[in-house]
Amino acid sequence: MKKLYYLCGLPRSGNTLLSTILNQNKNIAVTPNSIVTEIYKNLYFLKKNNMTFLNFPDEQSFDNVLKSIHKMYYKDWKQDVIIDRGMWGSPNNFNFLKKYVNPKPKIILLVRDVLEVLASFIDWSNNNKNAFINNYAKTINDKCNFLMQNDNQIVSQLVGIKYIIDNEDKNNYLLINYNDLINNTSKTINKIYTFLGIKKYNHKFKNLCQYSINGLNYNDDIVGDNLHLIKTNKIFKKKRNIKNILPNSIIKKYGSSQLNVWSNNEK
Repeated sequence: MKKLYYLCGLPRSGNTLLSTILNQNKNIAVTPNSIVTEIYKNLYFLKKNNMTFLNFPDEQSFDNVLKSIHKMYYKDWKQDVIIDRGMWGSPNNFNFLKKYVNPKPKIILLVRDVLEVLASFIDWSNNNKNAFINNYAKTINDKCNFLMQNDNQIVSQLVGIKYIIDNEDKNNYLLINYNDLINNTSKTINKIYTFLGIKKYNHKFKNLCQYSINGLNYNDDIVGDNLHLIKTNKIFKKKRNIKNILPNSIIKKYGSSQLNVWSNNEK
């Protein structure tokens, strides 16, 4: 039986790098951005407005379908350990997990200073003209405000991370800061193995491959070139002067420590 764990990470915080490293272990599969959360949501809310279901509300049979989603979705994956990457921290998704999969799910929370996340996005959008945010905004101010809209990924993940920290037992989540992943990679990877309770593996941290799982790769034509491109020669943090990238108005608006909702929980 496959073991299921979860990864909730802010975008531009090392999700693809972490996944690439862990996937060196042939017994582990860290998924790309997962569609499984959407499957749960769409099926669950289907019955809320479905006349056929409301006319004959067979809750047990419907729940059987929801309980089988993870099992069926990953049925043909050869790895025994699946780390599903998605917005599992949002209250609805987290409750789906606890009700239909595991009452005590283990979740890795990958975080990074919000201004660094925004600066990374702006840097990427400047270097890749087909970046998705360039379709919605032209100025740096507008791009950052677009990225920080409530229904976009940064805010959604911040809400989810805060929800887990506030409501879940500390033994059931592991907080990983981007800086630790980059500067203390081996130690950080070992912490993940310990947290998940699985046998450790001798990973390499140089001459990496781009993300791939089960023979599939990201198609970044959809979102913009190089969104999931990682540095392969060695692991290091790109030097960015945030003040040279982000306007003062954005730094003042999103530089509040309150947005780094995990800061009081870091060890």
